[in-house]
Amino acid sequence: MSKLIDIIAGARPNFMKIAPIIDAFKSHHFEQKGINFRLIHTGQHYDKNMSETFFDELGIPHPDINLQVGSGTQAEQTAKIMVAYEQILLEKPSNLCIVVGDVTSTMACSIAARKLHIDVAHIEGGIRSYDETMPEEINRKVTDAITNYFFTTSEVANQNLRREGIKEEKIFFVGNTMIDTLLKNITRLKQPKIWAENGLKEQAYIVMTLHRPANVDDPANLLHLVKIVSETVAPNKIIFPIHPRTRKVYESLDLQPENIILSEPMGYLEFNYLVKNAKVVITDSGGITEETTVMKVPCLTLRDSTERPETCTVGTNQLIGTDPNKLIEPLKDIFAGNWKKGEIPELWDGNTADRIAEILERIV
Repeated sequence: MSKLIDIIAGARPNFMKIAPIIDAFKSHHFEQKGINFRLIHTGQHYDKNMSETFFDELGIPHPDINLQVGSGTQAEQTAKIMVAYEQILLEKPSNLCIVVGDVTSTMACSIAARKLHIDVAHIEGGIRSYDETMPEEINRKVTDAITNYFFTTSEVANQNLRREGIKEEKIFFVGNTMIDTLLKNITRLKQPKIWAENGLKEQAYIVMTLHRPANVDDPANLLHLVKIVSETVAPNKIIFPIHPRTRKVYESLDLQPENIILSEPMGYLEFNYLVKNAKVVITDSGGITEETTVMKVPCLTLRDSTERPETCTVGTNQLIGTDPNKLIEPLKDIFAGNWKKGEIPELWDGNTADRIAEILERIV
């Protein structure tokens, strides 16, 4: 009797994490073994860059189903996703629901599946920031409270789950599928137009990404932040692929430093080309800290906590907090060549999806 696995994606980073899993299903000949999958895009984030180019770049098949839930408050999105996914399951139930990461779709689809007695596998289970002001932390904790199988990225995540009472036989330490995607594409990274247009050179510019409210919503704080970065690294250029919510505030500022170069959000291959060749990355993202660690690029994270502590303890990342003044000394150290080299965390080797496929073949 054939089996059906649902793979849920709600935002662009989710697709980067599930791309290698789909590849592994094919290389392990799941279809011939009677294991089929449905790729379900909840439509939680509408991203104009989720175009033909994006899917072609990473070899991701187009979703079988798009729930098209659109934007809304946290509660509105959660409700829309649960209702829409429940309807799919009532019409044709699956044997397993795979969720990744920590977006609203992750939590909502997990709840809908479990209430219909369908097992859930959480890829990136167990990661914790212990900062419940972040909606992602709530999503992670709720999802893991009802998950059946946990695929983890680190021993820290394993320990978090054990402390929460999860049985050892449910925890599978497999590595990081985001790194599978990075390593698969590392030789395909593509120089963006912004490189030649601005005369960029390796190790002679920085990349900055900001989107969290604590960093970008207050114009005075954002102004202080960009002034500090601009003055500390001058005359080096700062490439700032700018989030829409950040752009509105940034363009209202009295001062927009000349060495800060704004760009639209980029494709995967172009953005990671910039990261790989940067002197340093300043970010408030979680996923980028994983990629900089593997590419051995110094990274300064403008957050008070991280759900990826291995990027700091093992990798090239350092938590700075949300006070922009604390960027000054680390930036000076990096430009002086005084920065940790970092190591690649255990099992971040490009083979995570294969390990997941081998386990799923046994448990589905």
